[in-house]
This record gives sequence, C-alpha cells and structure tokens, in this order.
Amino acid sequence: MQALLWDNDGVLVDTEPLYFRATQEILAGAGVELDEAQYIEVSLRRGESLFRLAEQYGTAPEDVEKLRDARNARYAEMVASEVRVLDGVVECLQSLHGRLPMAIVTSSLRQAFDSIHRDTGLMQYFEFALTTGDYKLHKPHPEPYLRAAERLGVAPELCVAVEDSERGLESATRAGMRCLVIPNRLTRGFAFDGAHVVLDSARDVVAQIDRMLA
Repeated sequence: MQALLWDNDGVLVDTEPLYFRATQEILAGAGVELDEAQYIEVSLRRGESLFRLAEQYGTAPEDVEKLRDARNARYAEMVASEVRVLDGVVECLQSLHGRLPMAIVTSSLRQAFDSIHRDTGLMQYFEFALTTGDYKLHKPHPEPYLRAAERLGVAPELCVAVEDSERGLESATRAGMRCLVIPNRLTRGFAFDGAHVVLDSARDVVAQIDRMLA
C-alpha cells in the first residue's frame, strides 16, 4: 500500500443531507414531492438524475436545467454555512498525514467542493482533490480513481480507497483498488459486497491502515 484516496461527501463531511434538502426544496417548486427513500434509491444507489421526476410532472425539458441550476445555487448556500466534518475525520487525517500521500476523489462540482472546504481545514492533509470536470466518466466507472492514481504516480493496486456508497465501492474496485467502506446514515442499508472491510467511522481507519502497512 502506497496511497490513500478518499471520497468526500458522506465520508469526510456530512453534506449528503444538505444535497437532499436542496434538491427536495427545488423539486417541490415544480410539484414533485421527493422523500428520503426516493433520494437514496434514485440518486445514491442508482446514480440517476432526480430531475427526471420533474419532467414526469410536466416540467418542460428546457426548464429542467434551470431547476438543476437553482438546486446547485441553493446547495452552495447551504454548504457555505452548514457543513459539519464527520466524526473522527480530523483525528484520522492528522494521524495519517505524512505517512503516505492522500487525495480526494469526488463527484462534487469544483465550486461546491471549494465552498464545502472553505473553513473545514481538511485540505492541508491532501495532495489534491479531483472533482467533476477533472475526469470524463463518473463513478461507478473506474476512471476517477485511475486518474487519481496516475496523478500520484502510484499503481492502482497499491492504492486504497475510502468510500460510503455502492457506486463508489464499485468505482474503486474496478480500478483495482482495495476499498474501505464507512456507511453514513443514508447508505447504511446498502450492500457492500467486495469491500475490503466495512468500518463504523473514520476513527477505525488508522488501525486498519496500520494492519495493511504491517
């Protein structure tokens, strides 16, 4: 093992509930009542756009992008003031910093990502972050993780990923990496077959990495 690659939303920061709320608010204006179960199934598990629901409720296709832009703007407002770093993350990163290179591999837009981490203080622990736009194909395709390994100059099989979703796990394992999974409240019911190990929180990562490096 020579590098550690982290997902962002739901692993480092508790932003998934904010993204759900922003999407729920905007879709409500289009007559769509989105509940948490739908969000988990359609967005987190299947990776599909929730704005297709707006089309089903009569929103013109040309107006769907306006809804998506409105959601992104609302989400940006939320993360500018409501982001919480998840339990154990700071202590974990402090312990691992300097022992091996670490990077973030996320599906977030760069603008949202920068807003999220404006005040978290977490970026000092990472070499870089890959966001949407830094690769062509999204998770569960392996490209995001392969690009991160290439940028670090480390073979994929010598990288370990930390994820919270089935799609993230698939992306990492298809890239040839071992994957530690830390489910969050929204992904706790997912199946994580193929994970190297499923952990309770970031507090457990250091001991797992110690075992892998031994």
